[in-house]
Amino acid sequence: VLILDEPTRGIDVGAKYEIYTIIARLASEGKAIVVISSEMPELLGITDRIYVMNEGRIVGEMPAAEASQEKIMRAIVRGEGKAA
Repeated sequence: VLILDEPTRGIDVGAKYEIYTIIARLASEGKAIVVISSEMPELLGITDRIYVMNEGRIVGEMPAAEASQEKIMRAIVRGEGKAA
């Protein structure tokens, strides 16, 4: 399992593309990859499944093909309500 925490933070677009290509190649080789990112477009573009966490708990889960920024935000808001 490869865990990538904000793998493209602070890098230029060309380097981001290279990282996305490496992630896709590793995934196609059967590697398990966990990407932690605050960039929703990035998550929607490179993941198969999205989990939303709040206060250390999973508050939402969806296949990336069914996900949208709106659905992710709804899960975040619901999770914030549970954590309070």
